[in-house]
Amino acid sequence: MARPALRAVPESEVPKPKAKMNVEQAASAGDRRALLKAMQSRIAKTVDDPKTPPRDLAALSRRLQEIGRELEGMTDEPDSDDDQAEDEAFDPAAV
Repeated sequence: MARPALRAVPESEVPKPKAKMNVEQAASAGDRRALLKAMQSRIAKTVDDPKTPPRDLAALSRRLQEIGRELEGMTDEPDSDDDQAEDEAFDPAAV
């Protein structure tokens, strides 16, 4: 049985990654998923910063976990970061 030949994807077909928005840009855009991701990134940077006061770490860590759960629960909406390819027609002769 002949297998379909693999091919290198030309540069023109490679999806370009979307620029990440900061919290203000995401809030202005009205995209809830983008807002949550921007907040997640911002809070993670603050938690990692050694200058963050220890009294703030518990609240920031808790909020970071909450945002992660909210993002996991958004499975019914398409991920704005993923450009999904369309399905091709099935060819039984290719199998």
